[in-house]
Amino acid sequence: MEALRARNGVSARALEFVILTAVRSGEARGAHWDEIDLGARMWIVPVQRMKGGKERRVPLSDRVLAILKEMQELQQNDLVFPGSKQGRPLSNMSLLMLLRELRPGITTHGFRPTFKDWAAEGTNTPNFVSEAALAHAVADKVEAAYRRADLFGRRRR
Repeated sequence: MEALRARNGVSARALEFVILTAVRSGEARGAHWDEIDLGARMWIVPVQRMKGGKERRVPLSDRVLAILKEMQELQQNDLVFPGSKQGRPLSNMSLLMLLRELRPGITTHGFRPTFKDWAAEGTNTPNFVSEAALAHAVADKVEAAYRRADLFGRRRR
């Protein structure tokens, strides 16, 4: 993270955003400003960009808010992380190339299992809360029928 924070540019801020929010890179790269509520410290990822087909609320930490404020200063259009092509989001390849420079062999998606390991080993967070933070579907149909809350308050902590 220190090496990443020392880097300038949209790719570095997008990668840091992905890591800190534990979202899939496509969700972050496609983020639009109208999805972000800085006052509520929340980002709502619309259903059409979600793998599981459900809208997702993502709590925003102090550092993520700082990244968003930095990106606001560079704002070109409605995309939080604009790419080099006008009106297009940052490409997945831009994150991959940055990672290759910083730490060869690491993938962007690898930060999601890293988050899961940290939550399990470094905190007392229940498994179902970390699963909700990753927007994983509940596999057991009975449990899924009863677990409808997104646990936003617990995930924020």
